Amino acid sequence: MSILSGAVNAYLQNASWIRRMFEAGGKLKARFGVDNVYDFSLGNPDLPAPPAVAKALRDFARHAEEPFAFGYMSNGGFTWAREKLAANLSKEHGMPLAVEDVILSCGAAGGINAFLRAVLNPGEEVLGIAPYFVEYGFYTENHGGRFRTVMSRKDTFRPDAGALENAFTPNTRVVLINSPNNPTGVVYSRDDLASLVKLLETKSLEYGKPVWLVSDEPYRFLSYDGSNPPSVLSLYPYAVCISSFSKKLSLPGERVGYVALSPLLEEKKEVMAALNLTNRILGFVNPPVVGQHIMAAALDSHVDIAVYAARRKTMAETLSSAGYEFLMPEGAFYFFPKAPGGDDVAFVNELLEERVLAVPGSGFGCPGYFRLAFCVDASVIRNATDGFARARQRVTA
Repeated sequence: MSILSGAVNAYLQNASWIRRMFEAGGKLKARFGVDNVYDFSLGNPDLPAPPAVAKALRDFARHAEEPFAFGYMSNGGFTWAREKLAANLSKEHGMPLAVEDVILSCGAAGGINAFLRAVLNPGEEVLGIAPYFVEYGFYTENHGGRFRTVMSRKDTFRPDAGALENAFTPNTRVVLINSPNNPTGVVYSRDDLASLVKLLETKSLEYGKPVWLVSDEPYRFLSYDGSNPPSVLSLYPYAVCISSFSKKLSLPGERVGYVALSPLLEEKKEVMAALNLTNRILGFVNPPVVGQHIMAAALDSHVDIAVYAARRKTMAETLSSAGYEFLMPEGAFYFFPKAPGGDDVAFVNELLEERVLAVPGSGFGCPGYFRLAFCVDASVIRNATDGFARARQRVTA
């Protein structure tokens, strides 16, 4: 008899492929040395934080001995920090957001959990678009919901409006999207979002209750070739943007994120009160003090995007020279090539023989592909070139 809950015991038996490959990489590095293992498994940004982050830490340190420097505050964060965030998001989204429209959270993950706890009833559904970030299913089940997915169009990895419409049921409460997308790097266009919003408006009327659109956007700042992720907030009153500064400021361990409601939402006061409550009762209590000071001081900063752009080019050259099929990512720091031979798990194991770490597409609800995170030094990408080529040759020979 298990001493754990049935759900958690099942989760442990089906551990995340991302973490599984990361752990395998640790063993390989111990055996062969770090420089002889080419690890593309984890989206852990390696670039240093912008100078504004260090300055914010020094400024905060001067006040760290004052009373309540690390004390509690409102569950949604310091009012002054939310005011600065709202002003910054107003520029980013092209519409005015007020302090009443935003709440700070313990990373985007904390924000998503707080939001789902606020709106989901037991048995209601969250629809995701595959491939998707695997944690979405866990977040949904945390609050008694059911996570279901709809496959994107395989030729473009963009939303398939027809498939989405067929997937709706009266229990559908939230549609959860991610753009720029992890793992595909696709940036949804305004037309993509407009089609989705039209469907949500139709279904909301049909069901007599709003179907929420939640956009998870930690890579919003990171797009290439002039692509510009459009805002969902101006398109639909029940649109919510949830994000963090993990990638933008290279602060994944500091856990500071936010939830931004559409200014068009008439019930925003009620929803914001619920978010303050759920932020507390889920155990987050409030966002990190130091993280809020960093965020507020560095809102106009970001890591050097040119470095990621150069790595993207290097990875594309490496994969092309070895004969892989892939879509060039428009944003984020991932490639999602087709797995030679079609079996993504088997092919990732072939790469493992070359000490190249990737993640099977099955871990993102999309078998037949695999993910490569290029938030690594360009030398790692170049040094993996022969391994990529040999693994593909063995499978296709």
